[in-house]
Amino acid sequence: MQGVNTDLSQSPAGTPTAPLDAAQLAEAFALFNRASEELSTAYNALQAQVGQLTERLTVLMGALPAAVVVVDRAGEVVQVNRAAEALFGGALVGSAWQAAWTRLQPTETPGELTLVAEAGAEGDDVRRLSVSESALESGDERIVLLHDITDTHRMRLASERNERLAAMGEMVAGLAHQLRTPLAAALLYTGNLRQPELDPAQRASVADRALERLRYLERLIRDMLLFARGDSLGRQRFDVCDLAAELVHTLEPLARARQIAFAAHCGCDGTELVGDRKALGGALTNLLENAIQASEAGGHVRFDVALLPAAASGLGVAAVRFEVSDDGRGIPPELQERLFEPFFTTRAEGTGLGLAIARGVARAHGGDILLRSAPGQGSTFTLSLPLSLDAPAGCLSTDPTSPPP
Repeated sequence: MQGVNTDLSQSPAGTPTAPLDAAQLAEAFALFNRASEELSTAYNALQAQVGQLTERLTVLMGALPAAVVVVDRAGEVVQVNRAAEALFGGALVGSAWQAAWTRLQPTETPGELTLVAEAGAEGDDVRRLSVSESALESGDERIVLLHDITDTHRMRLASERNERLAAMGEMVAGLAHQLRTPLAAALLYTGNLRQPELDPAQRASVADRALERLRYLERLIRDMLLFARGDSLGRQRFDVCDLAAELVHTLEPLARARQIAFAAHCGCDGTELVGDRKALGGALTNLLENAIQASEAGGHVRFDVALLPAAASGLGVAAVRFEVSDDGRGIPPELQERLFEPFFTTRAEGTGLGLAIARGVARAHGGDILLRSAPGQGSTFTLSLPLSLDAPAGCLSTDPTSPPP
């Protein structure tokens, strides 16, 4: 159609709109400038806050007594504090964390490692560290925190030893009685051997009784020494089910002789522990012997070994549980509290140190022993030990102290 103005702007919906005039454009630019200035001001304020936070973090990292190591996804150290440099004896930034990690050796306690000095370094003082690790939400970096607990560990060992010595001092009178009685019996039997009227059979019987008393004395003294040296444990890797099979082979004849059904099961195929195999075997032997002796003829004793996840172990990490159960007469509640006390025993032939030693062995490995019992319903002793930090792959639950790949 002639004479009609068709110069109209189109809206996004296709509806014709009038073009913006100069005043509207000026107002739009003014709004844009104000928004830009506000954004610039906010950005500058944010930069100032970031600078303050960075400064505070730097001061905090420098003041922390614990060593802080920041590791990126590739396993390279990107940031450390002064405590970390002092601990490892040099600069770490830019180096592979795996190289520093190889100097950390596992201990019997989960989450605690020892730092081995570098070859040629001055001094040979071994440091004991508590290690924890946290990953950033982005997953790009991990923060490793290392506390030097060497002095705390030494004080803990000294305290435990002093407690044992104090317990021995408090019970010295009772111990003297325990020693004097079998010694007097052994002397009496030995004196009877001098009587010429004894026939060979009687002489052999008296000699056997004297030897029995002397063996009791030897066992009592051995248990005393084990209790006093409870912190001196060896360290070796051993298979859990191999140890269980050895204990079953040893205890089955005793159970059979007392007409007790003895059943055992190990569900830890291929699992290994690191610790004192002999001491742990002795502790479990004590628990099994106690269960057999507490059962009447026709009773049942079970020995079960199982793996527990961290959530169910009660130790905060994956663990191996050794459980010894019997259907004997049970233990009264008032005696359960004293059962692990040194020199406390309910058996005439007991030394009163077996369970105290067993608990000491468990705790020296980072674990513990628990008891469930009721009169007439039997007893269950549970010895739980944490899996070592350097156990084979597949045996451990996810552990924050594992080194980077």
